[in-house]
Amino acid sequence: MKVIGITGGVGSGKSAVLKLLEEEYHAVVVQLDEVAKALQRKGTPCWKAIVEAFGREILDENEELDRKKLAQIVFQSSEKLEQLNGIVHPAVKQQVLLDIEEKRKEKTELYVLEAALLLEAGYAKICEETWFIYTEESVRRERLKASRGYSDERITDMIRSQSPEAYFRKNCTRVIDNSREIEETRRQIGEIL
Repeated sequence: MKVIGITGGVGSGKSAVLKLLEEEYHAVVVQLDEVAKALQRKGTPCWKAIVEAFGREILDENEELDRKKLAQIVFQSSEKLEQLNGIVHPAVKQQVLLDIEEKRKEKTELYVLEAALLLEAGYAKICEETWFIYTEESVRRERLKASRGYSDERITDMIRSQSPEAYFRKNCTRVIDNSREIEETRRQIGEIL
């Protein structure tokens, strides 16, 4: 089984690449944000640890985590963010490693992990290859305005908050240019696989 990590900046079209890999190559696609959300549902060990660390005021009326309240706390303090990551990241990594083993037993051929912070969170170590989905900034901006209705200011803030292109290029095994039509992206992926 081949394990590939997919990363890239906001608006780069990672979702389109994942869909292509899933539909055309029958890849098992795992988005680390979704794994993290599932592990933080009410009553889970992660949920309990987060509530213990941050207090019950971060819960909504159904006692699920109120992500906006939690975000306000952790983005005001690097220590609090580190504390949250120290609870969530190890649990996500353990879950992913268990899933990879399971899929290997099921004879899955292609397993794809996706995360904006794939490299920063150390997932490259469990991937045979890491792919940087590169897209020209002007195209990213157009996509984010069209699909999410974001303002130029918000897009600029989001792009600035992420690792620069040079970091991805230096640390990823492959670069997929997703600035053009999906057919061009499809061709590049076909050549690699």
